[in-house]
Amino acid sequence: MISSWRKIRASRHANKRNGLDDLSNMEVSIPTHFRCPISLDLMKDPVTLSTGITYDRHSIETWIEAGNKTCPITKQTLSTLEPIPNHTIRKMIQDWCVDNSSYGIERIPTPRIPVSSHQVTEILSKIVAVCRREEASACQELVAKIKRLVKENERNKRCFVANGTVGVLASTFEAFSKLSFDKNVAVLEEILSCLSLMTPLDGEAKSFLGSNSSLNCMVWFLKSGDLSARANSVVVLKHVLSTDQKKMEEFSMIEGSLEALVKVIKEPVSPTTTKASLLIVYYMVSTSSSSRVDEKIIKRFIGMGLIERLLQMLVDCDKSICEKALGVLDGLCLTNEGREKAYDNALTMPVLVKKILRVSDLATEFSVSIVWKLSKNDTREDGGVLVEALQVGAFQKLLLLLQFGCNEKIKDKATELLKLLNLHREKLECIDSMDFKNLKRP
Repeated sequence: MISSWRKIRASRHANKRNGLDDLSNMEVSIPTHFRCPISLDLMKDPVTLSTGITYDRHSIETWIEAGNKTCPITKQTLSTLEPIPNHTIRKMIQDWCVDNSSYGIERIPTPRIPVSSHQVTEILSKIVAVCRREEASACQELVAKIKRLVKENERNKRCFVANGTVGVLASTFEAFSKLSFDKNVAVLEEILSCLSLMTPLDGEAKSFLGSNSSLNCMVWFLKSGDLSARANSVVVLKHVLSTDQKKMEEFSMIEGSLEALVKVIKEPVSPTTTKASLLIVYYMVSTSSSSRVDEKIIKRFIGMGLIERLLQMLVDCDKSICEKALGVLDGLCLTNEGREKAYDNALTMPVLVKKILRVSDLATEFSVSIVWKLSKNDTREDGGVLVEALQVGAFQKLLLLLQFGCNEKIKDKATELLKLLNLHREKLECIDSMDFKNLKRP
């Protein structure tokens, strides 16, 4: 009896398994009107063009962004480039997904409706109006709404940028920065946070943010703001100062501005802020970014211990930070004070030689340039940095660099360095004698 019961149970399990196998082998056919005419996949966010044809939003937006102004199916010129959500088709697709859930089909989520140009224009008009009335709290709420919509998806961000949001926010920031600062800290911080999400900035925005009042406000956030405010300030400042020598000079004259920048480098908030800070400093100290370099600014950076910090960073950092740190170090070594600090630091030569042919072409270029500057200006009789460079393998690295190929500027410096290093090779062996201990003379 027990045996027969076991046979019946096994038979039932076998029938269930066979039924599931048959079910899994059945092919589910997606209705044609649920497929996007472009991708031929099930539409997740169906939208209808002015021609009446429905597409998946991602596919048709990609088509429009490529510069096309016609309907892919009818070839008719579109009267408007903004598609309309087709809620009826979307609801039908969701119901179909639920009905076929047993086949492993998941219900598509209801998509968020992206912002339209009309909505953006309406929000910006309100911001301009409350700014004129100096209503900081109302302005803050509107800016927070923009930030929330921008964070939702990339399409919203493009729509806000295309409709002049960056310029309006920048002018609003300048307007509130001229008023009582204590009363407007919250709205200014909110605007700065929103602007940091919509970089790069256009010329109009840079003009507003480069004003004296705006720069003073951002320096205050750099010095006294929380981590978020400091991060947003340095990101926006990078875009404002990068191409304008006059604005850089005005920024450097603000009390505590350079100290605040160095503080961000010494006490990193995030890799993004560190890179932005290094880039701003690079523009200030590099001859390649301006016709002249203010040695007073370089001396101020050196006095803050920036060279020591850069060398510590270079021991272990990613490619982008390494390139920027080397660029700043190259600029600081233009002065006697900078070179003296580099001579006194035991990390200088080992770190610089290690970066040659190790990180990138740009890092190699900066490293060779720094070694060249230090070697050319070292007056110590014992060979100084040249002997140190030989000890850490600079001679071999430079020979490899010339063999692999490099631009003429670096080639000349590398050749000159090899000649200088060759004068001191007799003081130490560049090749370990242990490599030849097992060789026999013929």
